[in-house]
Amino acid sequence: MTKDRRHSIIAISLFSFYLLSFLFEGQVLHTIIKRFDISIQNIFLYAIIANFLGLFICGFLINNQKNAKDVMVFSTITCILFIMPFFFLPSLLWYISLIISSFAAGLYVAAWGFYFKNYTSSNEKIKTAADVLVLSNILMIMINMAAIHLSPYIALASSVIILFISLYFQMQLPKMQVIDKDNEITGNFEAASQRNFINAFILLFIFITIITVNSGFMYQVINPAFEHLKWLVSWYWAIPYIIAIYIMKNLPKKINHNYMLYVAIAMIGFSFLAFMALGRSAGSYLIVNTLMLGACGVYDLFWWSILGEMLDYHDNPAKIFGMGLSANVLGIFIGSLIGNIGDDINARYRTTIIAFVVVFVTLMILPILHKYLLNLLRNHAFLSTFYKMEEVKQNKNIRFLIELGKLTQRESQIAELLLKGRTYKMIAEELYLSENTVKTHVKNIYSKLQVKSKVELMGLIIDKD
Repeated sequence: MTKDRRHSIIAISLFSFYLLSFLFEGQVLHTIIKRFDISIQNIFLYAIIANFLGLFICGFLINNQKNAKDVMVFSTITCILFIMPFFFLPSLLWYISLIISSFAAGLYVAAWGFYFKNYTSSNEKIKTAADVLVLSNILMIMINMAAIHLSPYIALASSVIILFISLYFQMQLPKMQVIDKDNEITGNFEAASQRNFINAFILLFIFITIITVNSGFMYQVINPAFEHLKWLVSWYWAIPYIIAIYIMKNLPKKINHNYMLYVAIAMIGFSFLAFMALGRSAGSYLIVNTLMLGACGVYDLFWWSILGEMLDYHDNPAKIFGMGLSANVLGIFIGSLIGNIGDDINARYRTTIIAFVVVFVTLMILPILHKYLLNLLRNHAFLSTFYKMEEVKQNKNIRFLIELGKLTQRESQIAELLLKGRTYKMIAEELYLSENTVKTHVKNIYSKLQVKSKVELMGLIIDKD
């Protein structure tokens, strides 16, 4: 893992922890509110809207990595400043702070898309997404326990310190892109498959929005029902989520990851069945939460990694990443609105029925979504297939290309590294060449093999097998 990639992961993870433990109805904020016996439930909905807007519009405000870093730093400083009013008595500033901080947080996460694209290669996207989601949730558990069992102000002060640490790592990030990624994907894509990209992205947006309606139910209906299990909830809430992501990240190569999406949909359905049928005991909570948060882990990693791969097909990653994740927030908002209607009994039955409608709709959409994504991201899928091949088979396929194109020794070396997912910058460093020399060799390789892109280069191998 490169230093810049590591710093970007730490920076976004520490900032995301703040989102989970404070802004998104986190335990730190809840414990402070309960101390004063006040209700600011409606303001959470406004905060969600502000976060949605920040995510959605960020890509229209910035268009390069320098701007992205500036936005991340500005957003972090804003969140630090506007967390301060919560050390004092409730006031109108609390409401203003939540809305402004939520908007700034949306800008931050979307802007990080530049670092997700530029410092994580295609075959590492799922690992980066998993690292961010796991680290941020582990920190959230620790701070939640401090808020509940020690003092909300200790947890609040810890949140400020962690934001400062995140700011430190943000300052270490380069303002200019230092890795010249293989831009042939973007160019060939925009010329040939823009419509497919738009269709896939719109379908993914709809899918994320619909499936995360259940997350809104979780915040407004399920979590409050188990609020009396303070000790258990404080540490167990995100454990199934973390475990699910870890399993998905390390899933055996022979298992199709797509099957896990259907398993996750079934888990959501069973979770709501259990919520309606069982009581409010600790055992019931373990069943309901394990099913629900396990499914959330599978799906969060799915669309984070898919969005990460889609960044390679667009010049402005903040726009794609921000708009994609805004669908998640939109789903939570819709679910929260529905969950807030009616009393506890009505909400329980209503949300269960709607949850099954969501399960049915997502089952209908998923095969279509898979088809579009497979067509769009086949380059990544091919690279993954080659990467997972046994070394003997890899060498056999490389020899096939060398003989087919009558490649020189240097061209053979570069072709092998291309197939293994290396960027031009990486190849140049590994072979002690200039990047322009590498690009010249790649053009010659493509010419000899009569292909125009890495997609077609991989296609020669796939068609052969």
